[in-house]
Amino acid sequence: MSEFFDTVKQKVRGHNKTIVFPEGLDERILTAASRLASEEVIRPVLIGNRNEIEAKAREISVSVEGIPTYDPENYEGFEEMVQAFVERRKGKATEEDARKILKDVNYFGTMLVYLKKADGLVSGAIHSTADTVRPALQIIKTKPGIKKTSGIFIMVRDKEKYVFADCAINIAPDSQDLAETAVESAKTARTFDIEPRVAMLSFSTKGSAHSDETEKVVQAVKMAKELDPDIVLDGELQFDAAYVPAVAQRKAPDSVIQGNATVFIFPSLEAGNIGYKMAQRLGGFEAVGPILQGLNAPVNDLSRGCNAEDVYNLALISAAQSL
Repeated sequence: MSEFFDTVKQKVRGHNKTIVFPEGLDERILTAASRLASEEVIRPVLIGNRNEIEAKAREISVSVEGIPTYDPENYEGFEEMVQAFVERRKGKATEEDARKILKDVNYFGTMLVYLKKADGLVSGAIHSTADTVRPALQIIKTKPGIKKTSGIFIMVRDKEKYVFADCAINIAPDSQDLAETAVESAKTARTFDIEPRVAMLSFSTKGSAHSDETEKVVQAVKMAKELDPDIVLDGELQFDAAYVPAVAQRKAPDSVIQGNATVFIFPSLEAGNIGYKMAQRLGGFEAVGPILQGLNAPVNDLSRGCNAEDVYNLALISAAQSL
């Protein structure tokens, strides 16, 4: 795992990417931000009262010298932000609404990303996933042609690296959702030096079973190829046909995926979440994520049980996504 993040660190070093941390008083956030600033890998920005942040940093013996802080209570560009928020919400929020909403650190931090004052955001150490993702969906929004964001895990074991999706966001994706997730996951794979060969997973391989569930995946394959004709992708495939060359030869001899898939698209959140946890617990893989994809700028969600190393790593991931 350390080798993986060393590679990501080298990728982002020198690009001066700025990552905003709305939870500026959290010990884990402060520890990671201090490390990032001292290593000059990326430029952290903390949200909160400067005096309180400095006092907390002294308490845990870390330095925040040179790290910019923004406080929603006295931010000089607050009125500009209010106007931009009202315009972005297109009638769904008045100026009065905006002034209240933007006192929320996640909304405030997300607006900094939207206004190009930061390249990405990492939150969730003390907030729920909804608190982190909702402002991103309302303000940053998904890329053109993408209806929904999705969540991937990069699964790492020694030299092996795979992308599993969607394991975090969409409970019951339809064919269009699966197709978009496949195309975005291929792009994410390239970001982290994984050559994408995409397997659309099912309990059936090439018509060995027929049901609404398998037909959903068949249609998703067609749609994904329309979205990106150059993508190396096939389905529907059972996991063994996607991962084991000998099985692929028997079950799908004409497939472009011959047991060499690197990106696995699960047909439901249930399957994806179970699958990545089984690979993690039984297969000895380390899971990096969830990493959100499909947004116009990177916003990523921490687990509330995270440690400072998790914060540091997710900041690196977010910076790499912004390249």
